[in-house]
Formats: sequence, C-alpha cells, structure tokens
Amino acid sequence: MTISSGKTWTNWSGSVQATPAKAVFPRSIEEVVSIVRECLREGRKLRVVGSGHSFTAIAASNDMLVSLDELQGIVSVDPEGQTAAVWAGTKLKLLGELLFEQGLGQQNMGDIDVQSIAGAVSTGTHGTGRELGNLATQVVGLTVVTGTGEVVECTPESHPEWFKAMQISLGVLGVIVQVKLKLRKAYKLEYRSSRMPLASCLQQLPRLATDNRHFEFYWFPYADPCQIKLMNITEKPASERKMWDHISDVWIENTLFGLLSEISRKVPGTSKWVSRLSASQVPVGSKVNYSHRLFATQRLVRFNEMEYNLPAEAMKPVIEEMRAEQKRGRYRVHFPIECRYAKGDDIWLSPAHGRDSAYIAVHMYKGMPHEDYFAAMERIFLRHGGRPHWGKMHSLQAEQLKALYPKWESFAEVREKLDPERIFLTDYMQKLFV
Repeated sequence: MTISSGKTWTNWSGSVQATPAKAVFPRSIEEVVSIVRECLREGRKLRVVGSGHSFTAIAASNDMLVSLDELQGIVSVDPEGQTAAVWAGTKLKLLGELLFEQGLGQQNMGDIDVQSIAGAVSTGTHGTGRELGNLATQVVGLTVVTGTGEVVECTPESHPEWFKAMQISLGVLGVIVQVKLKLRKAYKLEYRSSRMPLASCLQQLPRLATDNRHFEFYWFPYADPCQIKLMNITEKPASERKMWDHISDVWIENTLFGLLSEISRKVPGTSKWVSRLSASQVPVGSKVNYSHRLFATQRLVRFNEMEYNLPAEAMKPVIEEMRAEQKRGRYRVHFPIECRYAKGDDIWLSPAHGRDSAYIAVHMYKGMPHEDYFAAMERIFLRHGGRPHWGKMHSLQAEQLKALYPKWESFAEVREKLDPERIFLTDYMQKLFV
C-alpha cells in the first residue's frame, strides 16, 4: 500500500482543493479494511477519490483520502451471462477496451471516460437515451467495505434494500471495491452530428428522442443554431477517418474553442460574439465505431458545471425559460448547454428515481465567474421539480434534498447501520445528509 501526506489535491476543474493528512493507495480488499479500521480507532474521516471529475467537494478530505487507482482491471467474466466483476478503481476508458477484448460492451456510457467505474456509479453518472438508464442501472452486484470494516457482497437477492441504497450512495455507505456489471455483446454505433435552429429542435424533441437510441443536443447562449448528436446501432464497418476525427475532436472542439474561451475570459464583453461564432462552427458529419470508442469525447477545455435532472416533459419549457433569463440577465457566458434524456429507475438516490428524465447541464469556462449565472439557472430548474446531479455544482442541503427523494429516510436508516460512526461524513457530506 502506497502512503503519502501533505500534498494538495485538486479536482479536474480546480474548483475544489484539499490537503489530506494522509493519502493511501490500497492494492487489496484487505488493505481497504485496515484503512477503515484505522479510521475507526483514531476517529478519522475518510473519503474515496476516483478521477476528481466531480465539481463539488464530494471526494475532498483534509483527513484520510483513499485512491483506488491501484485497484483496476477485470476480476472475472461470465460470457454467457454477459456479466463482469471489475475492480472499483478501473477507469472507464480502460474498462471499455478490456470488455471489448471479451466481446462485451456496456449498454450506455456518459460523454467522458476518465472517471473510475465506482465514482461514476456512485454519483449517478449517465449518458443519453430515452430507453436507457444511468450507469448505476447496469450494476448487479457490489463488494463494499462498510463503515464498520465489514466486507459485504451486496446483490438484489442478498440485500434487496441495501442494494438500492448502494447503487448510488455518494460514498457514504462504505468503500466500493468491486462492481459487477450486466453487459451486452459488443456493438457498433453510427454517430451523426448536424446543426439545426433551436426552435426547430424543440418542436421535434419527441420524435428525435423516440426515433434514436441516443439523442442529445447542445445549444448556445444568444445563438440560434444548436448541435444535434444522434447515435444508433449499426452493422456498418468502422470508419477510417483518424485525421478528420483528430481535426474535429481536438482542433475544432478543443484547441480552437479553448482559444475563443480565453478571449472571452480576458474580454468578457465578447462572450455573446464567441457563443454565436462557436454555434456556427459546430462540426457536422458522421462516423462509425464500437460503442466505447464513440460515447466519450475529449474535454481539454476546463470548465465548471451545474446539471439538473428534470421530468422529461419539462425539457422544452425549461429551455424557453433559460433563454428568456439569459436575455434578461445578460450573463457573460459562451459555453453551450448540454441536454440529454434518460429512463427512470427505482434507485433510492438516483436523480431519475421514479420518472423518465431530462438532464440539462450549464457550464462556465474556468476562471470566469459562474455564481450568478448558475444561481439563476438553478432557480428555474427547481421551479420545475429539478434534482441536482450529485457530482455537479448545486446549492442544496439536507432539508431541501430530503423533500426531493421519496426514499431519503430509508437511505438514512441504511447509512446509520453501515456507518454508525459517520467516518464517511466530512463537513461537506454532512451538509448533504445531516
């Protein structure tokens, strides 16, 4: 087990920093157990960090910080049952390739693949698709070291209520060390990107969401065109367009947009112009590849983000209110707004609990003030029954969150059983749960 101390940790966007008294990198379940027991003996607080891709202090700790980077890879595979048990620290990009070698793939993924599987599951990370749930809905088993130091093999059959709590737990029930996933045969997707006036997109939302396995769109503040992204299963051969893909994914969507973002940061009055220029230049085209190589896109331009889950039918009216508020408030923002769909589920702390959902994410370039803009958008989301993404910025605390989740009290009862000494409740986590 590797141990370090005194080094400052920061999340991906730079919005959160911490200096853990002790940072540990266990290489086995037994070492995780010993870390938990040390925290119990010494009265320490413990948080587990994946890739630091959350925009809140959910993974931060000034006491004990545990990284599962040394616990990566596949533990076992059942090709016939199409399941695989994997180490919790496995990064999604690596996981996609390892599963592909076994002829398997995930049903759905988000648009970033640098997170660990445990971190992505625990925060309710999702992709897009009206008939597809978030990543936690793919989980059929979890191995967890609880706050008492006990190792629990948790499945829907062995612990039906604990399982629903553990699927999305924000790391307050224990340290997830292994994740068992329900998979499918590896498959290819055809990706298509196009531009469309936002008004036309909003009128066609039901058709676009129903007719495509994956549908998402990006619209830009103060601009008319939006980017439509569609993906559907295909038997076509994989595209051989590495040079153009590099130009599109790296040069246009990252390097060029990064330069424009710096202009906007240094001269905030140019934000509206930058937004309109960016909207007019979104890449148009198509490509085919295996699913795990198409779901994710590179994110080299850093930003802060707020994302809310809403009832699926709220997508259009919420966007119309957002547009009106942007016009009224004249916010200096050029980053696009990302809009996706997801199927409802019965996971206790899932933002999609009990409803088919829309997700709307707002972004602000790193270094530009986001507080007023995010607060204004959050007020709109909350008026429409919004629930925040657990890994994105929001202002809600325990009492407000309790009102949004029908199984909140049930989750709290499980939390008290599995972490009676509250070793996983740092100051930030206490604001969410106590």
